[in-house]
Amino acid sequence: MTDRVHSLTVVLEADVRDDDIQPVINAIRMIKCVIDVRPEVANITTHMAEKRARMDLQKQLWDVLNG
Repeated sequence: MTDRVHSLTVVLEADVRDDDIQPVINAIRMIKCVIDVRPEVANITTHMAEKRARMDLQKQLWDVLNG
């Protein structure tokens, strides 16, 4: 039996100004089966998560380089 997908999440490579992202939102809306696109505003929680992930990667790299 085949699974049914109800939604997709798109992650941008960097935060984009809300007035600059509108063409991307419009393009996604043109894709078959898309009924809604809602932007998620970056906030302190997303900022902290990004910083923690970056710190973790730096630590892992440092550990590899120092053996």
